Amino acid sequence: MVSSTFYAIIAGVGSGTGRSVALKFARTYPVVLVARKPESYNDIVSEIRQSGGHAIGVSADTSDPAAVSSAFKTIHDEFQGKKLAAAIYNVGAGFAVKPFLETTLSDLDASLSSNARGLFNFSQAVLPSLLSSVPYSPFPPTLIITGATASLKGSARFATFAAGKFAARALAQSLAREFGPQGVHVAHTIIDGVIDIPRTKGREVNGGIEDGKISPDAIAESYWHLHTQHRSAFTQELDLRPYVEKF
Repeated sequence: MVSSTFYAIIAGVGSGTGRSVALKFARTYPVVLVARKPESYNDIVSEIRQSGGHAIGVSADTSDPAAVSSAFKTIHDEFQGKKLAAAIYNVGAGFAVKPFLETTLSDLDASLSSNARGLFNFSQAVLPSLLSSVPYSPFPPTLIITGATASLKGSARFATFAAGKFAARALAQSLAREFGPQGVHVAHTIIDGVIDIPRTKGREVNGGIEDGKISPDAIAESYWHLHTQHRSAFTQELDLRPYVEKF
């Protein structure tokens, strides 16, 4: 049954992880899907509504404070009287893979803007609402941040992407240490592998073995698990990879 009291926000919605996370959380909560372009969320909003859930889409570039402020005004107007149960930051822009001497400051800025600046803006927008939900939510109010292999390892040709992901991980750790004791669960996830989404269908990974790519539905299940964890056993960082992935 979909809650009439709480809702969830997923920022960074597309055909992969964002869609799966939105569908999973929509089984329990009305959901807000945030993306820069409506075409990223329109079909998912329709899919959720057709299955009996409640979803709205909001366009915003999370790296732009004014856009985030406007988006959250829309969200608060839509969900007056409801409380925020979970917020997921899944924004994935700034992915540039090239030799370092061919990278530009714009490549670095794109990664830092989407990963660090965007997470900063999003967190400042959702944390007051998550804090106010602490006494009432059936599960600890949760902020989940999607990371990547580059959050831990600056591989060759991934310099600018790793810079953004490292920064987001550092911010997530700081938020966890500040807001965890106040009852808000902040978790950072390392998605260590290629996700099985339409864009990667033709890409052979791990020799093409079955389940050699990460299922976005399995990621969504892990995100739900993080949200429902008891506060006596919070996970601050979770790493996910296919069973055959080298690490």
